[in-house]
Amino acid sequence: MARIRRISLKSKKYIPISGTSPGSIQLYEGALKPRITIYSFKGDEFHSLIINSYEEIETELKSYPGFNHWIDIRGIGDVKLLEYLQDKFNINKLVIEDITDCRQRPKLDEYSDFLFAVSRNMYVNENLEIENEQVSFILLPHILISFQESYSLTFEPVIHRLEGGKGNIRTGETSYLLYALLDVIVDNYFTLIYKLGDELETIEQLLYRKADKALMFQTQNIKREMIMIRRAAWPERDKINDMIRSDSGLINKTTKTYLKDTYDHCMQIIDLVESYKDLTTSLVDMNLSLISHRMNEIMKVLTIISSIFIPLTFIAGIYGMNFAKQDPLTGKMLNSNMPELYMEHGYAYTMIGMLLIAIIQMIYFWRKGWLNKS
Repeated sequence: MARIRRISLKSKKYIPISGTSPGSIQLYEGALKPRITIYSFKGDEFHSLIINSYEEIETELKSYPGFNHWIDIRGIGDVKLLEYLQDKFNINKLVIEDITDCRQRPKLDEYSDFLFAVSRNMYVNENLEIENEQVSFILLPHILISFQESYSLTFEPVIHRLEGGKGNIRTGETSYLLYALLDVIVDNYFTLIYKLGDELETIEQLLYRKADKALMFQTQNIKREMIMIRRAAWPERDKINDMIRSDSGLINKTTKTYLKDTYDHCMQIIDLVESYKDLTTSLVDMNLSLISHRMNEIMKVLTIISSIFIPLTFIAGIYGMNFAKQDPLTGKMLNSNMPELYMEHGYAYTMIGMLLIAIIQMIYFWRKGWLNKS
């Protein structure tokens, strides 16, 4: 059977420490050291700088007054950086806790002077594993801060658009930049779903050739991954809807218009997931049906063979009892014993009779249609 290029779900474990006070910063095991880049833009002007120390953030922001700034942070394994951002931008400590607790579902929290949003970014890495990482955003006046768990290049298309300066990316303020980043995350869902859909099509083709329990297990894994995508897509849709309906001045009307398009994409993703999830159920049922059908075919063949040999075994059993008609020692005739035991050509007659019985049974089974393959 041909092998499928399987996409597997990468497992992550976040073990929170129980009993800690609200707002405590808890870094999970394996949290990466931050890589910070600041992008400053206004109209035709664009600047980017890789930050080596979080103390340089304030200096870079002051270097470009009147600009919009995107602080791109990849990796959250630095408590001092998070505490600095908390003090610098007056961020609620519960927000910092949610940034480090990477089990959050997509949501939008509104505060008096900033917005906090969480998304689930899912994509296939180079090892054909599905990454399911948390991406957090803090939207301030003229400043957007993004937090990624990994060093992934998810936002590279947006960075290229910033460098090129095409469209509204430089003129739409930081709320439009937030929309652009969210749109990339949602588009990644489409890419992942289509890859899983290709796997389902391959499984379906292989099922028509030969049913196999390994295909059923692979189908169940895809169904589990579809459920994971749905668990992220539903709250992502609700979050986008909250942003559209928000009264916050941090999200302008132009951005809300574009967010409606992202909302539609979320709805399409949900519909696709539901369709593919139903397909996985159908494939599992079809696999079980084909395996059951194949087992029935085998049982039918064995039953026919047994039916043919039952009368033959009956005849062989009768003549295997060796009840002779005449006692070979005394010559006395024994009543009600086998007269054919010492009959001339008896063996040949018996074999011919057994063969005729088998042929008659085969003709009968053929006329009944029991010997058909389908």
